Amino acid sequence: MSSLITEDEINHETDLIWLEDINDLDYVRQSLDRLPTRKGKPAYHRDGRMVGYALLGPTAKPSRSSGTFRRRVFWLLPHDRDTDPDGLYAMGAPAEAVDPRTLAARVKGFKTERSEGGPPSSAMRELGIELPL
Repeated sequence: MSSLITEDEINHETDLIWLEDINDLDYVRQSLDRLPTRKGKPAYHRDGRMVGYALLGPTAKPSRSSGTFRRRVFWLLPHDRDTDPDGLYAMGAPAEAVDPRTLAARVKGFKTERSEGGPPSSAMRELGIELPL
């Protein structure tokens, strides 16, 4: 879950690779996956689809026990808002979801009014402001 990801767990990231245009997505789910390499597109073993992943720098150390690296993977499930706008997440978002526009390498991101499915207030719209939640 994104709320469980800490800045020190992602401090070796050098870049985020997006497989889709994130401007079209209200939220993405993020998780720390154990992967065999620092770089490259990881294998994806969930329902739904992977929409992005993190690359790690050369100082990232593998786990002593497994030899794997913890890297962020960004993904969506078939019942998420982008494919089912009137479904389970028409309002609200999963616990591990964040607004992809708030993400960067070494930045865990956060929820916003947009990611939660709620319309911003009229004053906020007039000013062009989105507040984090």
